[in-house]
Amino acid sequence: MMGLNIEKLGEMIVARRGTLGVRAAAKEIGISSATLSRIENSHVPDLVTFAAICKWLGEDPSKFLGMQPAESSDSVASVHLRKKKTTSIDTAIALGGMIVAVQKALRDRENL
Repeated sequence: MMGLNIEKLGEMIVARRGTLGVRAAAKEIGISSATLSRIENSHVPDLVTFAAICKWLGEDPSKFLGMQPAESSDSVASVHLRKKKTTSIDTAIALGGMIVAVQKALRDRENL
Protein backbone atom coordinates (compact mmCIF):
# COMPACT_ATOMS: atom_id res chain seq x y z
CA MET A 1 0.00 0.00 0.00
CA MET A 2 1.34 3.40 -0.94
CA GLY A 3 1.81 5.78 1.99
CA LEU A 4 0.16 9.17 2.25
CA ASN A 5 2.39 12.21 1.89
CA ILE A 6 2.72 14.45 4.96
CA GLU A 7 2.38 17.46 2.64
CA LYS A 8 -1.14 16.26 1.75
CA LEU A 9 -2.27 16.57 5.38
CA GLY A 10 -3.61 20.11 4.88
CA GLU A 11 -5.58 19.07 1.80
CA MET A 12 -7.07 16.12 3.68
CA ILE A 13 -8.12 18.39 6.55
CA VAL A 14 -9.84 20.82 4.18
CA ALA A 15 -11.62 17.94 2.45
CA ARG A 16 -12.69 16.32 5.75
CA ARG A 17 -14.06 19.50 7.27
CA GLY A 18 -16.03 20.41 4.11
CA THR A 19 -18.35 23.29 5.01
CA LEU A 20 -17.38 23.14 8.67
CA GLY A 21 -15.50 26.31 9.64
CA VAL A 22 -11.89 26.31 10.80
CA ARG A 23 -12.88 27.20 14.37
CA ALA A 24 -15.47 24.43 14.61
CA ALA A 25 -13.13 21.84 13.12
CA ALA A 26 -10.29 22.93 15.40
CA LYS A 27 -12.60 22.58 18.39
CA GLU A 28 -13.53 19.03 17.31
CA ILE A 29 -9.84 18.14 16.97
CA GLY A 30 -8.86 19.84 20.21
CA ILE A 31 -6.41 22.37 18.78
CA SER A 32 -6.47 26.10 18.15
CA SER A 33 -7.96 27.50 14.96
CA ALA A 34 -4.66 29.30 14.26
CA THR A 35 -2.80 25.99 14.41
CA LEU A 36 -5.33 24.30 12.15
CA SER A 37 -5.08 27.15 9.65
CA ARG A 38 -1.27 26.89 9.57
CA ILE A 39 -1.44 23.15 8.95
CA GLU A 40 -4.00 23.62 6.18
CA ASN A 41 -1.41 25.93 4.61
CA SER A 42 1.26 23.19 4.52
CA HIS A 43 2.96 23.74 7.89
CA VAL A 44 4.00 20.49 9.58
CA PRO A 45 2.37 20.05 13.01
CA ASP A 46 4.04 18.99 16.24
CA LEU A 47 3.66 15.35 17.28
CA VAL A 48 0.71 15.81 19.65
CA THR A 49 -1.22 17.89 17.11
CA PHE A 50 -0.37 15.41 14.36
CA ALA A 51 -1.77 12.54 16.45
CA ALA A 52 -4.99 14.46 17.18
CA ILE A 53 -5.47 15.31 13.50
CA CYS A 54 -4.86 11.71 12.41
CA LYS A 55 -7.45 10.54 14.93
CA TRP A 56 -9.94 13.12 13.63
CA LEU A 57 -9.22 12.12 10.02
CA GLY A 58 -9.47 8.42 10.88
CA GLU A 59 -6.02 7.82 9.39
CA ASP A 60 -3.15 5.75 10.74
CA PRO A 61 -0.22 8.14 11.41
CA SER A 62 2.23 5.56 10.10
CA LYS A 63 0.79 6.01 6.59
CA PHE A 64 2.04 9.60 6.52
CA LEU A 65 5.47 8.63 7.76
CA GLY A 66 6.11 5.84 5.26
CA MET A 67 5.90 3.16 7.94
CA GLN A 68 4.05 -0.13 7.92
CA PRO A 69 1.65 -0.76 10.84
CA ALA A 70 2.58 -3.60 13.18
CA GLU A 71 1.49 -6.98 11.83
CA SER A 72 0.66 -8.59 15.15
CA SER A 73 -0.50 -7.44 18.55
CA ASP A 74 2.54 -8.96 20.24
CA SER A 75 5.03 -6.67 18.48
CA VAL A 76 7.55 -5.03 20.73
CA ALA A 77 7.80 -1.25 20.72
CA SER A 78 11.30 0.10 20.82
CA VAL A 79 12.44 3.64 21.47
CA HIS A 80 15.99 4.87 21.00
CA LEU A 81 16.99 8.47 21.51
CA ARG A 82 20.52 9.59 20.82
CA LYS A 83 22.14 11.17 23.83
CA LYS A 84 22.54 14.88 23.21
CA LYS A 85 23.40 17.66 25.58
CA THR A 86 20.36 19.61 24.34
CA THR A 87 17.92 16.84 25.30
CA SER A 88 17.19 16.52 29.00
CA ILE A 89 16.59 13.09 30.49
CA ASP A 90 13.02 14.14 31.36
CA THR A 91 12.36 15.10 27.74
CA ALA A 92 13.83 11.84 26.44
CA ILE A 93 11.71 9.79 28.86
CA ALA A 94 8.57 11.76 27.98
CA LEU A 95 9.16 11.36 24.22
CA GLY A 96 9.84 7.65 24.57
CA GLY A 97 6.72 7.16 26.66
CA MET A 98 4.63 9.09 24.16
CA ILE A 99 5.90 7.00 21.24
CA VAL A 100 5.16 3.74 23.05
CA ALA A 101 1.70 5.02 24.10
CA VAL A 102 0.81 5.96 20.51
CA GLN A 103 1.92 2.55 19.25
CA LYS A 104 -0.21 0.85 21.92
CA ALA A 105 -3.23 3.06 21.15
CA LEU A 106 -2.98 2.20 17.46
CA ARG A 107 -2.81 -1.52 18.22
CA ASP A 108 -5.79 -1.23 20.60
CA ARG A 109 -7.80 0.67 17.97
CA GLU A 110 -7.16 -2.08 15.43
CA ASN A 111 -8.48 -4.68 17.89
CA LEU A 112 -11.84 -2.95 18.45
